[in-house]
Amino acid sequence: MKLEHLAIGARFESQGKVFVKTGPLTAASESGGQQMIPRYAVLRPLDPPPPEDKPGPRRKLDEAKVRAAFDEFYRTCFRITDDFSRPELEAAKQRFLAALK
Repeated sequence: MKLEHLAIGARFESQGKVFVKTGPLTAASESGGQQMIPRYAVLRPLDPPPPEDKPGPRRKLDEAKVRAAFDEFYRTCFRITDDFSRPELEAAKQRFLAALK
């Protein structure tokens, strides 16, 4: 593992010594003192990796409700848009609907 993959404060072993990462390229030895860690150095992490965030259950959307809500939104936009901007609004609507397919 490379130093860039470790979080600040993570413990690791390099060349038989134990270090704590203190910066992007630096680490503190447990015996004392700061040291630069080369980017090419291969390190052995000592702390377990942090648990990954598991995505929760995905919310299912009712297609008919989404379409009805969009149509209502579009009608409002059409009503308050001037004649000059309506072709651009219609084009945006078509792009939106095409993206759903």
